[in-house]
Amino acid sequence: MIAPAGDTTQLAPGAPAGPGFGATVAALSVAQVLAWAALYYGFTSFVLPMTAELGWSKPVLMGAFTLGLAVAGLCTYAAGSVIDRGRGRALMTAGSLLAALGFAAWAAVREPWQLYVAWVMLGAAMAMVLYEPAFAILTRRYPTRYRQGITTLTLVAGFASTLSFPAFAWLIGSLGWRPALWATAALFLLVITPLNAWALRGPAAGHAPPSDDVVADATLHEALRTRAFWLLTLAFTLDAFVMAGLWAHMIPLFAARGASEAQALAVLVWIGPAQVAGRVLYAAFGQKWPLRHVGTAVLAGLALSMAVLATGTSVASWLAFAVVYGLSAGTFTIVRGGIVPLYFGRAHIGRIGGAVASVGLVARAAAPVMLAWLLLAVPGYREVLLVLALLGAASVVAFLMAGRPRAER
Repeated sequence: MIAPAGDTTQLAPGAPAGPGFGATVAALSVAQVLAWAALYYGFTSFVLPMTAELGWSKPVLMGAFTLGLAVAGLCTYAAGSVIDRGRGRALMTAGSLLAALGFAAWAAVREPWQLYVAWVMLGAAMAMVLYEPAFAILTRRYPTRYRQGITTLTLVAGFASTLSFPAFAWLIGSLGWRPALWATAALFLLVITPLNAWALRGPAAGHAPPSDDVVADATLHEALRTRAFWLLTLAFTLDAFVMAGLWAHMIPLFAARGASEAQALAVLVWIGPAQVAGRVLYAAFGQKWPLRHVGTAVLAGLALSMAVLATGTSVASWLAFAVVYGLSAGTFTIVRGGIVPLYFGRAHIGRIGGAVASVGLVARAAAPVMLAWLLLAVPGYREVLLVLALLGAASVVAFLMAGRPRAER
C-alpha cells in the first residue's frame, strides 16, 4: 500500500503543530534566496581574489564549481528518496549544516584538492537545500496549494543574483575572501539552518487530507516505464544545458560580438528583473492556465531568445534577448516544479522529481566544457548560439510529445 502523500508525521500529545502555509513558505523563501545567493551565484565573486592570492588558473577554479554541480546532480535522486520517506525537514536542516561546513572548508584551502573536497560537500548541499527538495516538500505538505507555494518561493529567490554580487563584493572588499567565506558559513549555521528547521517543524498545519485515489499515484518504477517521463526528462535536460552553457560563456560571448564590458553589463542587468517579472505575471494571471500551455510558451521563448542573440547585432536586439530570456527562464522554474505531480501524482514526487532533475543537473555541469569544445569546431559564438536555439526548439518538441498530464485530462 502506498503511503499518503501528505505529511504524516506523528506528534507527541500536546506537541505543537507546524507553522501554517504562509509562515512555512515565507521562511523557506528567505532561506532559498540566501542559499541560492551563496551556493550558486557566489562562486564567481571569489575567482579573481583567489587567483591573485593562490596563483591558481581559472580552469582549476572552475573545475571545482563544475564538480559541485555534478555532485548535486548525482545526489538529487537520493535527496528525493529521503523526502518520500517523510524526512524532508531532516534533509534540509542537514544540508544547511553541510553547506556551513563546506564554506568553512573552502575558507581554509591551501591546495587545489582541498577546494575540490569543499565543493563536493557544497554540491551535496545544493541537492539538499535548493529548489528541488523545497518543491517536493511543499508538494507533499500542501497538496492543494503547492503551486502557489512554489510560485512565491521562486519569486523571492529570483532576487538571489541581485543580492549575491553586491553582497560578496562588499564582504570581500571589506574583509578579504577568506573572512567572507567564514561569514557565509556563519550565515548557513545561524540563519538558514534554523529557518529550514522551523519552517518544516511538525506536520503541515491545515494541510488537506490525502486524496482517496492516492493509490493511483505512480511509483518511480511505474514512471520510468512511461513515455512522458523520458520526454519530460529530455525537455528539462536540454533546457538546463542551454541555460548553463549560455551563462558560462556570457561575457566572452558578448565580447566576441563586439560589445564592450559596459554594454554587456547594461544588457545582462535586465535578466534578473525580467525573471522576477515573469514570475509576478504568472502569479497574477497564469495560475488559471493549464501548466502545460505555460511550459510550452516559455520553452519556446527560451529558444527564441537564443536565436535573437545569435542574429542580433545591436544593443536593442540584445536587450530584447535579455527580456525574452528572463521572462521565459523565470517562469519555467515554476513550470518545472509544478508539472511533474500533474503527470505522476504526489506520493513519490521526491524520487520521481529527483530522477528527472538529476540528469538535467549533470547536463548543466557539462555544458560549459562541451560548448568550449564546440567553439573549436565552428567559426564562432553565432554558430554556438544557433545550436543552442535548435536544442531549445527540440525541448519544446519533447515537452509537447509528453502529452497532456493525467490531472488535466
